[in-house]
Amino acid sequence: MKQYLDLCQRIIDEGIWVDNKRTGKKCLTVINADLTYDVGNGIFPLVTTRKSFYKAAIAEIIGYLRGYDSAADFRKLGTPTWDANANENPDWLANPYRKGTDDCGFIYGKVARNFPKPDGGSVDLLKKIIHDLSNGIDDRGEILTFYHPGAFHMGCLRPCMYSHHFSLLGDTLFLNSTQRSCDVPLGLNFNMVQVYVLLAIVAQITGHKPGMAYHKIVNAHIYEDQLDLMRDVQLKREPFPAPTLKINPDIKSLTDIESWVTLDDFEIEGYQHHEAIKYPFSV
Repeated sequence: MKQYLDLCQRIIDEGIWVDNKRTGKKCLTVINADLTYDVGNGIFPLVTTRKSFYKAAIAEIIGYLRGYDSAADFRKLGTPTWDANANENPDWLANPYRKGTDDCGFIYGKVARNFPKPDGGSVDLLKKIIHDLSNGIDDRGEILTFYHPGAFHMGCLRPCMYSHHFSLLGDTLFLNSTQRSCDVPLGLNFNMVQVYVLLAIVAQITGHKPGMAYHKIVNAHIYEDQLDLMRDVQLKREPFPAPTLKINPDIKSLTDIESWVTLDDFEIEGYQHHEAIKYPFSV
């Protein structure tokens, strides 16, 4: 929480106003932020200065691991976060690659699990990573990437948190996640949960102890219509102690994640929070 609140205050104190073409809004922006999460000691980075709908964040990362490309599939799993991008983005609605209602196109996990090869076919990046880590292998390239510049026109949104690099030291698994752009009042609340959960669950299914997760944000910003709520409401609140995340120990393989895992397999204990804040969402 302190890292999160410090970043929010830094943006307010040091940020520069930047016009955002996609949304038509101004953003108060800083460049480069580094957050760390102690997954090994179970310090779950859940925002407490407002109610966090953490289950939707967990559902979204599971959807990425499954390679979802439909807002309907994300909704069934437990998150509506792709509804607007799939169905309300004018540029995507006019895109010839869009297949119809709820189609997100070639995005995030769909890219990672079907990454095109120059000589034809594709490679499943996640399956390779899980195979290597399960066998104690770290080739210093255990990288799950959602970023494919040659395919941006085939999806409704470029990936924001686009790279997850796993590293194995002895029996401890580490994660470095990189995010090109972050809507701090709305998105970071989700992203912190997702980085933590990604390391925790990959460590669990590959048989390793989780260590630290390192979260790099390149462009961190607060939209102009979010600023008052952040400065005058959320930052005035005192945070509560961090809660604890419990993951079903029966989740033991990538196949489990793909086939039967639901939000019921993730439980938060000791979550105290202030009331929700409805920040505007920019499509």
